[in-house]
Amino acid sequence: MKTANTVYPQTHDGSRVVSPDGCDTPTIRSIIYKTVDGADLEMKLYYPPGWTAEAETLPAVVFFFGGGWNGGNITHFDMQSTHLARRGMIAICPQYRTKTSHDVTPDLCLQDAKSAMRYVYANAEKLGVDPVKLAAGGGSAGGHLAAACAFCDGFDAPGDDLSIDCKPKALVLFNPVIDNSEAGYGYDRVSAYWQAFSPMHNIGKTSLPVLVQTGDKDTCVSAETAQAFARKVNENGGDCKLVIYPGMEHGFFNFCREVNRYQQTLEAMDAFLVSLGYLA
Repeated sequence: MKTANTVYPQTHDGSRVVSPDGCDTPTIRSIIYKTVDGADLEMKLYYPPGWTAEAETLPAVVFFFGGGWNGGNITHFDMQSTHLARRGMIAICPQYRTKTSHDVTPDLCLQDAKSAMRYVYANAEKLGVDPVKLAAGGGSAGGHLAAACAFCDGFDAPGDDLSIDCKPKALVLFNPVIDNSEAGYGYDRVSAYWQAFSPMHNIGKTSLPVLVQTGDKDTCVSAETAQAFARKVNENGGDCKLVIYPGMEHGFFNFCREVNRYQQTLEAMDAFLVSLGYLA
């Protein structure tokens, strides 16, 4: 088995991820988790190589793509998902409606995110997921959706079974949008409901473990905002680990932006999940 902080070299061959070191490729499934207003929303699941439905349930993380609630797609966390599948976790990347794809407002993005989390919890055994070890994560607006599933009440989709939880057991956040006030990000689009929508302003008593990685040159989510968020989580009983990368701007964690920094964020994510017992 690879050691905890190994970074696997990866290249892309079409939609299939291959590794020059000869590692097996993950088993990938695509399913429809929700149909809304005639639109089918897909969920892509990355399983460890050789996984079968008869195998024991595994820890999992649901990754929400970024894009300012305007765009983006479920391939955003392909690299991180492949890494985690090779390490023995299940990674799940759900589609959600955006301004570009379905002409929706950010509150409906959050409705879809909560629906996705509820779907995984409700179908955990069938999907091979250990519901006690189900994390959520994402980058930028996707990080907001993950954090809002954890901290923000309401924004439930009509027809969702509200007896099924949508709160993750841990958060893995990459330059997340966590403050939607006038001083934060997106206020002009969510002003009518920002107080309920903003993770920073809805942190209550919690025991949630959280990893936040961001850059000190990020103009969308400042390092000071990330520090305030981490403080508030910790003051309320959570355990937030904050990693600030010097000189890095918004989106630096993506493989195409800063390869070395991408590798460092991957290692930090891996170590965090090891500390929780999600990875060996």
